[in-house]
Amino acid sequence: MSLLPIEQKMWQEKAAPKTKNGKSTIDIVAKYHSRENRILTKISREKLPSFAQALMKPGYMDLGPFYQRISRWNKQKQSRLIESFLINIPVPPIILYEESYSTPEVIDGHQRITAIRDFYENKLKLTGLEFWSELNGLTYQEIDSTIKRGIDRRSISIITVVTESKTHPEEAMFLKQLAFERINTEGVDLSKQEVRNCLYDGKMNKLLLELSRHPIFAEAWGIPTEEVPELEKNHLYKKMKDAELVLRFFALRNLDYFRNGMEGFLDLYMIKSQQFSDEDIELLRGIFIETIELAHQLYEEKLFKPFDPKSNTWKLSSDKPYYDALMVGLSRHLANAELLVSQKYRVIEETKNLFQEDKLGILTGAGKNSKADIQKRIELLENILLQVIGE
Repeated sequence: MSLLPIEQKMWQEKAAPKTKNGKSTIDIVAKYHSRENRILTKISREKLPSFAQALMKPGYMDLGPFYQRISRWNKQKQSRLIESFLINIPVPPIILYEESYSTPEVIDGHQRITAIRDFYENKLKLTGLEFWSELNGLTYQEIDSTIKRGIDRRSISIITVVTESKTHPEEAMFLKQLAFERINTEGVDLSKQEVRNCLYDGKMNKLLLELSRHPIFAEAWGIPTEEVPELEKNHLYKKMKDAELVLRFFALRNLDYFRNGMEGFLDLYMIKSQQFSDEDIELLRGIFIETIELAHQLYEEKLFKPFDPKSNTWKLSSDKPYYDALMVGLSRHLANAELLVSQKYRVIEETKNLFQEDKLGILTGAGKNSKADIQKRIELLENILLQVIGE
């Protein structure tokens, strides 16, 4: 398969070695003494007013992208955090991640930070308080001065996780992800893509979010294309599963380098994508758009929907494994787009035949995500394209 230069280059750098089963005790002890993969922590405490004021300073901390599209903390939950400070109930610390003395990034505590900031900026009108119900309906500036002084004396703890300077860049990113996944205390079950969105913010992440709103893609997956109330209820959108689908397309174009299972490979791709330039992003954007537009020209309303031989109809819902195979397969033959479109009827008929012959359900093999499984699906789809093209 022809890959872009950056897609070839991104896999050339050898990843840092990892300890595996079978290593000798000497190797393991040597690794420990070398301090490989170890982290340092710094602990501090900030008075709430000082903390809220510091948030406005450039470089104080990088809030990064809010890792959830839909805020899980409503006004009542924000208010009860403020009530906890007032009552002096312990509040979990905010966790930051710092690499090479850069601006520390928030890896746990976005919701608490937002609540504290909104409160001190008078954007939060307290509601749902239990012990201090007398304060319901009030903002910070409307609270009695004596009560305000009590809140202002409270502090928030901040723990900064620092990777050692000699840690390999990829290992540092894995450590960052590990820290986030094990420390997360926001009280919500984050999807893997929500975690990636938080940890791997950058050009590639922004591209995923942008392309996930592409009209053809969104309609194929039943996601509203406009900002309507139904959008926030859509399970793919609210958990960023749509962005993960876009990521799967880009990552699986590099299937030869597949390792660590599907989730691990997607993580690895996002880590390596940090090196992409603006030009690289433009090229990748073009490939996705050309591919999705070609797919739509061929399949129209049947896009990503498997054919059911039993009922002789196309299913109503899109299928993830089939989507993977179709998109990656088509992206390999964009040069023959016009020919494929001119033979659209044949492509459709060959696709139907493929589903009829697929007695083992390879094309829709949900949960079967080994390298061999994915490769077989792509090969099946690509073979019908090659038949039409005449190669």
